Amino acid sequence: MGLLAPWFLAGLALLGLPVWLHLLRQHKTTPKQFSSLMFFERRTQSSIRHRRLKYLLLMAARLLLLLLVILAFASPYIRRMGTFAGGGRRLLVLAVDNSYSMRVGDRLARVRREAASVLSSRNPRDQAQILAVGSTVHALTQQVTETPELRAAVDRIQPADSRSSYGELARALRSIEQSARVPVEAHLFSDMQKSSLPPAFTDLRLGSSTRLILHPVAESKSANWTVESVTAPRSVFDPKKARVQAVIAGFGTPAARRTVTLLVNGKSAGVKTADVPENGRASVEFVGLDANYGFNRAEVRIDSADALPGDDTYFFAVERSDPRHVLFVHDARQQRGLLYYRTALESASGGAFLVDAVTTEQVANVSPVKYGYVVLSDVGFLPATFEEALKNYVRTGGALLIATGPASAARPRVPVFDEALRESRYASRAGERFLVTGSMDLTHPVLRATGRWDNVKFYQALRVDQGAGRVLARLSDDTPLLVEKRVGEGKTLLLASTLDNISNDFPLHPSFVPFVEQSGRYLIGSEVRPSSYTVDSHVELRLERGAATVEVLDPRGRRAMSLKEAATARSFQLTEAGFYDVGRASGHHELVAVNADRKESDLEIAPQDTLALWQGKGARQAGEQGMETERQQQNSGIWWYVLLAATGLALLESLLASRYLAMEATQS
Repeated sequence: MGLLAPWFLAGLALLGLPVWLHLLRQHKTTPKQFSSLMFFERRTQSSIRHRRLKYLLLMAARLLLLLLVILAFASPYIRRMGTFAGGGRRLLVLAVDNSYSMRVGDRLARVRREAASVLSSRNPRDQAQILAVGSTVHALTQQVTETPELRAAVDRIQPADSRSSYGELARALRSIEQSARVPVEAHLFSDMQKSSLPPAFTDLRLGSSTRLILHPVAESKSANWTVESVTAPRSVFDPKKARVQAVIAGFGTPAARRTVTLLVNGKSAGVKTADVPENGRASVEFVGLDANYGFNRAEVRIDSADALPGDDTYFFAVERSDPRHVLFVHDARQQRGLLYYRTALESASGGAFLVDAVTTEQVANVSPVKYGYVVLSDVGFLPATFEEALKNYVRTGGALLIATGPASAARPRVPVFDEALRESRYASRAGERFLVTGSMDLTHPVLRATGRWDNVKFYQALRVDQGAGRVLARLSDDTPLLVEKRVGEGKTLLLASTLDNISNDFPLHPSFVPFVEQSGRYLIGSEVRPSSYTVDSHVELRLERGAATVEVLDPRGRRAMSLKEAATARSFQLTEAGFYDVGRASGHHELVAVNADRKESDLEIAPQDTLALWQGKGARQAGEQGMETERQQQNSGIWWYVLLAATGLALLESLLASRYLAMEATQS
């Protein structure tokens, strides 16, 4: 028994208050009429009788009530046995690091042996749980006491391709402690990689009832070479002009010369040598890429013969195709927009696009399906058959760029975009009366490389309802200038002005060419898809629910999704290194190259003082010692029960006071 706030016991002086109040009772008598007091002798009446204590039970109740209230404020507690040093219940957590770096040597085999030793020495009454630690923490078992189940879970752990995160482990341990409500003894079996530490040390904080024990399984020093990164084009139109750059890095390595090989579909496409300095980096470049039409599996490989051979190869995917055809629909009388757009697109994209121009009178029997995307340049009339075909094309994954102008103003709604045309905003050229751009979202891929259109003058723009679209740029009068809208699995871009130099002078500015090129690449999807991904990244499968099913084949050629996921999932997480075959809901197929996070290639061990601080620092305060924490864990507060007793006694005091007051009223 003890008190956490003993200074509140000074309030015991208040116990004299009920005694004093009871002594204040005055002796009351009824006055009687008497003729004269002259024959009575004067004397002093004694007050002893008046000060005799009465209603002792009521006074005792009041004294005890005050005593309990004072005691509750003093926070009494009782000492309970059963912490890490005692024989009470606890939860044993075995966290096994199965990240990419655990492939070095026999690290995982050593982990299994040490984990089995910890399980064999535990108290059979204690529950235990097995966790796998990667970029996220996965619970391999529930909190159970069956040793065979726990051993089987440890034996099933295999090295993954993800990176480890000690910050995620600390977060998981805090959550386990809160839900278990018993002391947690956590054992971490890991190579203690420095790159696994979070940027902020506070992310490693543990709960006050958690004890962390580290089991390092890494050697003191491990040298490792790796292909750290590869820069390659996603799409190739002229293989002779394609360039592939690779960075070769050494971690804890001496200066050495490494042979670098470029392979395409398993065949050598070039060999280079790289002189890697001590613990440094070197880059090589391959010119020309002998790729077949369609998707190609490419990789850059080095001859390192080190302890981690998996990161000696870097995968990337390349698609070779002919230039993408773009359908440009325009009014026969409007040729300027075609001239500016074709010149900008075909010159800036390096031959990636070819513009096929048709007039509104010729487009009736044209199918948009064979085109990379479609441009509607200020069209006032569209044949109904082509407009319906264009809608279906966009809904199933196609793309559309719409430029509005004087001819478009005659329509009540924008085709395919399907939003109302409200009014035409016109500013005269005379006296520098024009509109300029206001806000722009420069983070969007279409505008990222164009910069602000500060000097572009807009003499005419159409105000179109944005609806469910996203406004990427606005004019100075708040008119939406560039709007993106998803339609089914496809996407549309609306420019509220023309592509010529009549309604604006945009084609005369340097920002016009990058806008045309980047919008084209964004519409066909090459702008947002890299040549390779990192393990644990996500790829988008569909834009909306209810679309067609998708299919994902993992690097071993197996289906990576269940039937339910294939019908509903919008994205997919890439969990293995290698090549995935992704069939999207739009019907487009894609080869996705995935590599392990190269942070795992740096095998440097975290500093011992950092690990020691992580083990000794709980959640109560910095510098708190383990024995003090253990002592405080034994204290169980009982002030709540004292306060409940005081509440019951207050009710008893009220009943007694009511009774005695009723007796006095009857006597009087």
